[in-house]
Amino acid sequence: MSISWIVIALILGFVIVFQIAKASEYVSILRGEEKTRKENNRINAFLLLAFLIAGLIGVWYCNERLKGKILGEAASNHGERIDSMLWITLAITGIVFVITQVLLFWFAYKYQEKEGRKAFYYPHNNKLELIWTVIPAITLTILVGFGLYYWFQITGDAPKDAQVVEVWGKQFNWEFRYPGKDGQFGKRYYKEINEATANPLGQIWSDPANHDDIYTTGEVHIVVGKPVKFVINAKDVIHDVGLVHFRMKMDAVPGIPTTMWFTPKWTTKQMRDKYGPDFNYEISCDQMCGKGHFSMRGTVLVETQEEFNAWIATKQPQYTAFMDGAKQSPAAEPGKMNKVAGDTATKAVADTTKPIASLKR
Repeated sequence: MSISWIVIALILGFVIVFQIAKASEYVSILRGEEKTRKENNRINAFLLLAFLIAGLIGVWYCNERLKGKILGEAASNHGERIDSMLWITLAITGIVFVITQVLLFWFAYKYQEKEGRKAFYYPHNNKLELIWTVIPAITLTILVGFGLYYWFQITGDAPKDAQVVEVWGKQFNWEFRYPGKDGQFGKRYYKEINEATANPLGQIWSDPANHDDIYTTGEVHIVVGKPVKFVINAKDVIHDVGLVHFRMKMDAVPGIPTTMWFTPKWTTKQMRDKYGPDFNYEISCDQMCGKGHFSMRGTVLVETQEEFNAWIATKQPQYTAFMDGAKQSPAAEPGKMNKVAGDTATKAVADTTKPIASLKR
């Protein structure tokens, strides 16, 4: 449809609405404006009551229709606690919602304008004000109490035997680093970041702990039933690690590592058996980070310990990729690297799990 036809349709619609309004005005004059106003008032009172009933039925119907299709079942132990907080909040606020809406619309219908009825002037009542102040305060305190109880469990320290994975956000992809057989991450320094020389995370190759660290992109592997701790970083702008199936979310801030941990309950295979072969756990960026924000989506693969061990065994350390590149480009050999930068990094960076916001150029 061309723009001219759309404009014509809008003009015709305006003319029709205008003519209906004028006709209604003429009818009210012929019948008497006062009589028309009272009839409209009665109609509006009944419409408010009908809207209340239809609205409450609609709320119930939507919840029944979409039950189990919005968030789905939480796939982590922390997710269960998050869902508990959600349902407690919905239960309390839902009761308040129904009561207040019923009273609001019922009063509008019950006390509509009638002959001989006058409004009752009731400007102040200390007891009522105390009731509707104290009760909401107690309710909010209960909600905050539940929230703090679960919050401290969720944000507490991860177990010592937790799997640790570094998560890096960049425009517009996710990068991951796993510790090698030594179970330790090697040191890194942001000035050493150089994707052209196979050093996308700025690892300091003079640190032996870096020689067995594994680097991957797009897909992160974690073990079912085992606590996993994400050490989260960002290379450029603020990103946000969103794990909707696990109910977890944490900002990725340049220069300020953040952490979160959880325990996955089911493997990806188990979820595919339940929801279909196309199911995947997703890691998404929940913070607007630029034009390609929509494409910043990765996959979380939850598997058994045996499957994880088999997968990690197929991966070569990033140091190997760096050395392969160094053979082709002698200028990138570790022995010819900028020694001053390496020494500065060693002094400035202690551990990847510690904040590095204080690094200075």
